[in-house]
Amino acid sequence: MNIITWFEIPVVGFNRARTFYESVLDISIHVHEVNGALMGVLGDATRGISGAIIKHEWYKPSEHGVLLYLNAGEDVMPALARAEAAGGTVLIPKTKVSEDFGYMAVFRDPDGNRIALRSTG
Repeated sequence: MNIITWFEIPVVGFNRARTFYESVLDISIHVHEVNGALMGVLGDATRGISGAIIKHEWYKPSEHGVLLYLNAGEDVMPALARAEAAGGTVLIPKTKVSEDFGYMAVFRDPDGNRIALRSTG
């Protein structure tokens, strides 16, 4: 059983954040409004762990909270380069963690959230 089932990344500029994360992750984000919150779903919420970018008065972007790792596939470098090209700031470049865990990198998104990427190679 996975302990994590859902995550939410707070954003201020929803359309900018949607464009940013679509670029970084090379995906399409589907938008929904739920209980006054504007949500852009990352991935398929019906197939395992997923989450969303979210704009709501309760949510404040920060680089000082929980660090979320997003799957970058086989190599973090393409996603990290797309993050930087789309307005993100690289905080930790591609770094080998271990043979079992693979590689990671960390960037700050345009809203100020600190987000990590993880890859196998």
